[in-house]
Amino acid sequence: MTTQLESIRRQQKDSWNKISSGWKKWDHITMEFLKPMGDEIIRTLNIKDDDIVLDVAAGTGEPGLTIATMLTSGKVFITDIAENMVEIARENAIMRSIKNVETITAEVSELPFADNTFDVISCRFGFMFFPDMELAAKEMVRVLKPGGRIATSVWNAGEKNFWVTAIMNVIHKNIEMPAPLPGAPGMFRCAAKGFMADLFSKAGLKNVAETEVSGKLNCGDAEGYWNFMNEVAGPVAAALGKVDEQLKATIKNEVIESINKRYPVGKTMVDSNGIIICGEK
Repeated sequence: MTTQLESIRRQQKDSWNKISSGWKKWDHITMEFLKPMGDEIIRTLNIKDDDIVLDVAAGTGEPGLTIATMLTSGKVFITDIAENMVEIARENAIMRSIKNVETITAEVSELPFADNTFDVISCRFGFMFFPDMELAAKEMVRVLKPGGRIATSVWNAGEKNFWVTAIMNVIHKNIEMPAPLPGAPGMFRCAAKGFMADLFSKAGLKNVAETEVSGKLNCGDAEGYWNFMNEVAGPVAAALGKVDEQLKATIKNEVIESINKRYPVGKTMVDSNGIIICGEK
């Protein structure tokens, strides 16, 4: 891995470890928010009772934990680059008495598994953050059995994801942000139509298909949305961590005004939209 890609990888790991406590705190809301995309991933994978499953970039454990509950003799390996997130996934498995899982801290470009190990692979909202997406796809294909299936989700364009743009647009308006490095991770990096399908095809997958799934982020109200995004969204936490309290208050007021303008007060169900991509080896 080049020096630039290695630097991005370290930044990603540090960022996810830092906000892991926020993910643990807001886990119920986050998992309900992301559930429609996870459900579609599971549907496309056509899980069988004895499947050996890999869940990449699983964060606090989904959809891997849900898949594990569907297996009678199979097993799920849950991986993430951030050890703090992996620990939360392990705690969630214990709390839900799910025993057919193994949690492993692993980088997607160097998966610690032999060729042709897994029947299916899931990856919910990971690709946008991988330093080298082509290498990540090829590595997943390497550990997938012939005939096995991969399904992933990425965020669609910004105009379909107000849950992100409501706060990030205000941040960019008020804070001079450095231009991202070419190819750097970002929420909408994989949003272009056909982008992921082309990536999957180049990695050697066939019967590649894409579909859209919409969702709603329910934080209760605009204040809840502000608190949630501050503690769960890495780019938000990083940007706001560098400003003084006066500017932060200005940004907060503008964000809450934007949310309340679009949604009735007390009924904040913020729009989201993901693309689910599946393919077969």
